Amino acid sequence: MKNFSKFLLVLIIYVHLFGMNVLTAEAALPVSKVVDESSFSLAPTTNKGKKWRIAYYEGGPYTDYQQVFTETVRGLMQLGWIEIAELPKQTGEENIILWNWLATKAKSKYLEFPKDAYYTGNWISKQRAESVTRLMKRLTQTKDIDLLIAVGTQAGQDFANDKHRTPTLVLTASDPVSAGIIKSIEDSGFEHVHATIDPKRYERQIRVFHEIINFNKLGMIYEDSINGRSFSAIDQVEKIANERNFEIVKCFSFDESIDDQEAREKSVIKCFNDLASKVDAIYITQQSGVNSNTIPKMVEIANQHHIPTFSQAGSAEVKWGFLLSLSQAGFRYVGEFQAKVIAKVLNGAKPNQLSQLFEEPPKIAINLRTAEIIGFDPPIVMLGAADEIFNTIESP
Repeated sequence: MKNFSKFLLVLIIYVHLFGMNVLTAEAALPVSKVVDESSFSLAPTTNKGKKWRIAYYEGGPYTDYQQVFTETVRGLMQLGWIEIAELPKQTGEENIILWNWLATKAKSKYLEFPKDAYYTGNWISKQRAESVTRLMKRLTQTKDIDLLIAVGTQAGQDFANDKHRTPTLVLTASDPVSAGIIKSIEDSGFEHVHATIDPKRYERQIRVFHEIINFNKLGMIYEDSINGRSFSAIDQVEKIANERNFEIVKCFSFDESIDDQEAREKSVIKCFNDLASKVDAIYITQQSGVNSNTIPKMVEIANQHHIPTFSQAGSAEVKWGFLLSLSQAGFRYVGEFQAKVIAKVLNGAKPNQLSQLFEEPPKIAINLRTAEIIGFDPPIVMLGAADEIFNTIESP
């Protein structure tokens, strides 16, 4: 394969730089305040004899959010905060099934997940505003929540502020700095806010994708807005495009501020159809129009045109038929990182005292059935470097 030896060398370098150090990533950069994080225990503890009460908020359901939260729960189990048990099988992209299980069946001497402390905007502006109002009132007036887990970029934008003082951990925001959630990698800007960030994540994705496919025209679909640019990491992609001299062919999807999910989905499919005849690879970015409803159609279009695809979100979408992504090993590593942050906060650390940096291990996820359909023949050595290999295209 053209340039494969170069790709393999780059992959080996990535693994040595990031994969071996992933479990200690929290120490990789200094935080804004001088503090020895090892002084904060990970051991389970009560809130002066009572259970710590946790709340959850998201802008809307998304497969990435579901997997990250699930692995965070597993991380808490490994640390002893929740008794180890088999988690319920989830459907769709929502976390409500897991939350209800945590509220009613999970066993813990230390943590409580109130059934009414699960909030979602469902990607509807009115519902988002109502959820924020209700939850903010709860944090500032009722004051019965000890820690808030805010999942996704919108959730971080809604609660990374000085309108409340509840410790808030922002999970899986695409780029919390450019989205205005935190001040910088080293400093969230608020004593009670922490946002996990991997600043080079999308650069690594594009570099690896280009090494493998060597495309000249890369298709991208995203909303032409501040949030849309943040979700898509277009600034990072443009940086790599300038370095490597490939063209980005853009198609703008439906404005997510307008509450019409069907229109969002149709706009993504339309863009995908438009790009398929113009590009030789497509980078699928995170947005509400890319979901379990639309991915099968997107995969069908890409495969008909023999277009290699790369999922920004991760290996779950590779399982559904996109060709490649960087495997996140079931999101286990980031779940362990976030569970440790929760443990330290409940043991007395202020969220902004803890490092926000997490670098995922750059391992390949590939769908061999898709590779066969589009005529891509991955070398054996590449398969040996893959962490997740899917032999079929599964339905969401």
